[in-house]
Amino acid sequence: MKKKVVRENDYLNSDKVFDKLVSYISKNGVQNAIFPIFKTKDFALYNNDCLEVMTRFPDNYIDMVFADPPYMLSNNGFTCQNGRMVSVNKGKWDKSKGFEQDLNFHEEWISECKRILKPSGTIWISGTYHSIYQCGYLLQKLGFHILNDITWFKPNASPNLSCRFFTASHETLIWARKDKNAKHYFDYKSMKEGHFPEDQLKKEKSQMRSVWSLNTPSSAEKEFGKHPTQKPLALLRRIIKASTKDGDIIFDPFNGGGTTGIASVQISNRKYIGCEIDLKFINLTIKKYQSLNMTQKLFN
Repeated sequence: MKKKVVRENDYLNSDKVFDKLVSYISKNGVQNAIFPIFKTKDFALYNNDCLEVMTRFPDNYIDMVFADPPYMLSNNGFTCQNGRMVSVNKGKWDKSKGFEQDLNFHEEWISECKRILKPSGTIWISGTYHSIYQCGYLLQKLGFHILNDITWFKPNASPNLSCRFFTASHETLIWARKDKNAKHYFDYKSMKEGHFPEDQLKKEKSQMRSVWSLNTPSSAEKEFGKHPTQKPLALLRRIIKASTKDGDIIFDPFNGGGTTGIASVQISNRKYIGCEIDLKFINLTIKKYQSLNMTQKLFN
């Protein structure tokens, strides 16, 4: 059976994009439909493996991907959290299967992200040294055009317990465009002239630099529960504001606690799709979304 051809403009800024999000003929033939476990007119969550979901998406479909993939560092070690020694183990999803299998895993999901991104679309990948270099290598191998690498400096990072290494106090984010010859979106003005009181390094009315000083998630952001690799809302708001415009579709293959989705709702006029294999984190995201939605209605 021939694959249906879907042009980029067929899905651009369409309010119907969430009506029939799946049930798509993939390159492997007809597949059973996968339906979101939670859906509104601009917010959809799937309790499925991201690769299963992405194969149902048409080519040239997504405007921006933010991905915080497993770091593969659950090795029975220990770290410091809130002044206490705790295990670094986060779950089976974060355990390394060896260099080659880890590399293959990253190549699979990054390849699918490239297929579903629009030519002008961009991808953000966040990680520590455990995973980010593999992802950066694969972005280049797969033909992405790297735009920036961002250092997220954490002023309130946890101390190092062993006292045998430098204290880890940053993560790296890579921002890349699908097609080198396409023109990506960047909100230069808001990044230069916007108000960023949470960032001690950002100088007023000066160009946004590639080192961002942002605290880890506050207790308020963990009101309904937390994810072990949760990102601060300030980080995702900045990313979404910088690299998407009204009506854009944002996809997060590793939804986690839903920070990307909640940030997209806070900025407004974006559409969000998230995938998460752990139902408890889907439920956490839904609680956050419903609370935010109720607050916005009260203020409106």
